[in-house]
Amino acid sequence: MVMGLHMLLTRHPLHTSQQTKTSPTGQPVREIEKTYSGGSKMMKKGFILLMLCSLLLVLAGCGNSPTNASGGEKTVIDAGAGENATELSYWTFVELHGKHFEKMLEKWNAENTDRQIKLNVTVMPYDDMHNKLSIALQTGTGAPDIADIELGKFPDFLKGTPQLEPLGDVIDPYRDTIVESRIDIYSKDGQNYGIPTHVGASVAFYNTEILEEAGVDYTKIETWDDFKKAGELVYEKTGKYMGTADTSAAWQESMLLSQQGSDFTDADGNPQINSPEMVKALQVLKDLQDSNVIATIAGGQPDTEEAYGEYNSGNYATAFMPLWMMSRYTNYMPDLAGKIAIAPLPVIEKGMPRSVGGGGTGTVVTKTAKDVQLAKDFLAFAKLSEEANIEIWNTLGFDPVNMKVWEMKEITHNPENEFVKYFKNNPFDVLNEIRDEIKYVKSVPASPTINNVLCTVTLNEIFEDGKDIQQALDDAQAQIEQELQ
Repeated sequence: MVMGLHMLLTRHPLHTSQQTKTSPTGQPVREIEKTYSGGSKMMKKGFILLMLCSLLLVLAGCGNSPTNASGGEKTVIDAGAGENATELSYWTFVELHGKHFEKMLEKWNAENTDRQIKLNVTVMPYDDMHNKLSIALQTGTGAPDIADIELGKFPDFLKGTPQLEPLGDVIDPYRDTIVESRIDIYSKDGQNYGIPTHVGASVAFYNTEILEEAGVDYTKIETWDDFKKAGELVYEKTGKYMGTADTSAAWQESMLLSQQGSDFTDADGNPQINSPEMVKALQVLKDLQDSNVIATIAGGQPDTEEAYGEYNSGNYATAFMPLWMMSRYTNYMPDLAGKIAIAPLPVIEKGMPRSVGGGGTGTVVTKTAKDVQLAKDFLAFAKLSEEANIEIWNTLGFDPVNMKVWEMKEITHNPENEFVKYFKNNPFDVLNEIRDEIKYVKSVPASPTINNVLCTVTLNEIFEDGKDIQQALDDAQAQIEQELQ
């Protein structure tokens, strides 16, 4: 019931703060304020009444799913396991991840009759789960066998001596087929500690209906100069903006930094926000804004409730986002079905890499796991095997980290797949074109502070207030350094 109430809350339009972090699915998770926006007073009262009724049901013990000592919603998945099966515990903050593991557990138990598993899945809110996991690992008691850790939180769990099991031995059989950068981001001192769920390759999503009205061919857009020329034509012919100037997320800066072989931090993990590459990235974007090619958007970035409405209304022609944005289109922008084409990102100069991985979750095995090797073997099977990655695409709509699946046309081009149906071209045609160009930005202890300053102060100063770019970045660098002391 608690999780049901949580899901009910997250389906309604909410005011959201401008701080953005990435969820375990690679999706931005906005810090949600507990106030409603829009809707009649009667709707608000009705929802409050529904919340109170739900709370009473919880207090009365009427929930179908028991709550365990960790405070989350607990489900024990049997998956046909026999009496001698080992019960492993798994903590996550994404309900769909538990469902994926359930499907993979059925396959595991069928194939491993002598190593069967029952999985005790606990789903908790984002902050609760990470906080409880941190305490459990520090104290050495109460930790699960397997857990999801979101990319932005992962550096905290690698401090000192990680209380996580190295996973290199179970990753090794798949190294030739997986996107290496998605493993590297969950590593320390040459050891791999997390296994990803997806690639999160950043791409351009183009509304071809708007572009065709302006006489623009998106397949001819290769550089940011090309994008600018196309955007000026779109604005002139339609009055629409080609894209967004994001203020509440740093996806675009990640893309432009990676193109230049740079990052938000240096090799030692220190912030370098006022680097020449960062200045160049923001100069590119500010020039586009000054030319009426991009403009700020409600919600501050494409992946917000407010922005979905802007895209549905056809006010913006492009979103530069990780590929998991596909699910936002299918779920929240159904009117655009058949109009959205996927393409590689524009680059500053031809020859630069045209993608960067965005967001992510590393699933780990803890040092206190009751059967470490069993947990590791199952985890690799559930997230890196071909079977697992086919399921990840079919069920979750993510770009699989195992690139063998990218070549399985019967899977990737299945005409009954909802994503294949929705988009104008096939996402895997684009993925295979950029497969060797997908870079990554590091997630280090300084990353949350950097993200917070950029997405609540600096980007607003530049795109909303017109502050000088160099000055804004110098101020950001000073603020971040002070906060990290």
